[in-house]
Amino acid sequence: MLPCSSFLRQMVRFEVKFTVYSMTVVIDELCKMGEFHNAIKFMDDKFVKPNSCSYKKLLNTCIKKPDFLIVKVILRTMEKEGWDFDPKSYTLLIKRYSNFGEFGEMKRLFMEIEEKGVKADVYLYTSMISGYCKLGNVRKAYQLFDEMTERGLVPDGHTYGALINGLCKAGLMQEAEVLVNEMQSKGIWINRAIFNAMMDSYCKQGNVDEALRLQRIMEDEGHEPDANAYNIIATGLRKLDLHDVAKRLLQSMVDRGVAPNVLAYTSLIDIYCKQGDFVQAKRTLREMETKGIKPSTGTYNALVDGYFKHGYFIDAKRALIEMETKGVKPNTTTYTALIDGYSKQGDFVKAKRILIEMESNGVKPNTNTYTALIDGYCQKGMMNEAYKLRILMESKDLTANVYTYTSLVHGECKLGKVDDALKLLNEMPTKGLVPNVVTYTALISGLSKEGRSGEALRLYNQMIEAGVVSDAAAYSALSLAGNSRKLAGEQGISSSPGKRVSPARRKTGYVQLR
Repeated sequence: MLPCSSFLRQMVRFEVKFTVYSMTVVIDELCKMGEFHNAIKFMDDKFVKPNSCSYKKLLNTCIKKPDFLIVKVILRTMEKEGWDFDPKSYTLLIKRYSNFGEFGEMKRLFMEIEEKGVKADVYLYTSMISGYCKLGNVRKAYQLFDEMTERGLVPDGHTYGALINGLCKAGLMQEAEVLVNEMQSKGIWINRAIFNAMMDSYCKQGNVDEALRLQRIMEDEGHEPDANAYNIIATGLRKLDLHDVAKRLLQSMVDRGVAPNVLAYTSLIDIYCKQGDFVQAKRTLREMETKGIKPSTGTYNALVDGYFKHGYFIDAKRALIEMETKGVKPNTTTYTALIDGYSKQGDFVKAKRILIEMESNGVKPNTNTYTALIDGYCQKGMMNEAYKLRILMESKDLTANVYTYTSLVHGECKLGKVDDALKLLNEMPTKGLVPNVVTYTALISGLSKEGRSGEALRLYNQMIEAGVVSDAAAYSALSLAGNSRKLAGEQGISSSPGKRVSPARRKTGYVQLR
């Protein structure tokens, strides 16, 4: 049987009359057969002038491919020929830009849709709502949602899901709950992905109870929690340092017939590593491999980070070699864990060597990477090196974060240079940064040790007024000033500490790498 393109060429050869419809059918068939480049070549031969339908057949296929240049060529040709896009084409283009991270092009397309006054259908509205949510513009997404309902269009489960997902990512849970209630009242099916997105947002806010409430509702709706749901709640529990509870939850998955996925296994391995149970961590790693689940970069990151935090530097290096041998590529977090481990050990030669190695391997350091090394210098009182590294970091368009500043503040206070530390504190708001309880505690401790009790108390008050929750360490630093209970009473300071911060986070502001 002749390929359809050859068949049409035979028609040309024998002067058989055909139309643009015939050519469009051939283009469509070539695209379905995966012969996309032949379809383009065939159109370029111009047996007959293509119409908008011909171009859209090509466009619908190339949108699914990562080669963005082809998409641009077709778009320019269509504009030159005067062919407009319909809502379906815009919908496909938005999805394409969104999936491949072409957010600049997506924004340009949104402007074009508004300028041309394109009458969107439900699918185009849903794509735009999803796109705006990915751009972080939830307000505009909500406006589009209201606009479509005002036009008499009925949002479906996908539309609600896109907006709820955006609201969850923005932490706007009250608004998300309203939309879920609206879906229930309209009889629109709430899928598992919506429940997972909401549980994830609640857990990120530290509100595991609300996540568990949603899990019960999800089960009442007929959805059995999947591996992702278990992992979401387990991650929330881990953030509250409830590692044993998280471990039991993950282990209960199998009893309920839910097969753990790579995220669940990684969470279990991370828990074992944090608890120093590396025998069980390695056993879990082998178990997931036996079940055909390939460990991810995050899985090995848990091992590398755990080994370093417990002082097993050789084992950490072995884990890195093992992941590379198995074709698992180290990422920024992997290298940051190594740099953090060597920096805490005081081995800055190896730490800087790792920094050079990661860049030579095409892995870009981030602010956390540099902060790990800066923190190491600050712990050893090597402030000149710390500031040089901060300058280098900022020269690479990376901005210092609250943990970078907290490390520097802590370092200056350790050397008794409290006034320099106070300058750093005052600099933070100009950079859009809010000092945390660890930042304030380092300064309160430094002021107290110098006998500047009045300033220490004023800073404590400033911290409370800023809405930063005090803890036992902060009040303990205040007590170094002497007669702190009396002074606290005069200043209206509570002598009972607030939320406790774990010792691992207490040394400096630099915390978890993941």
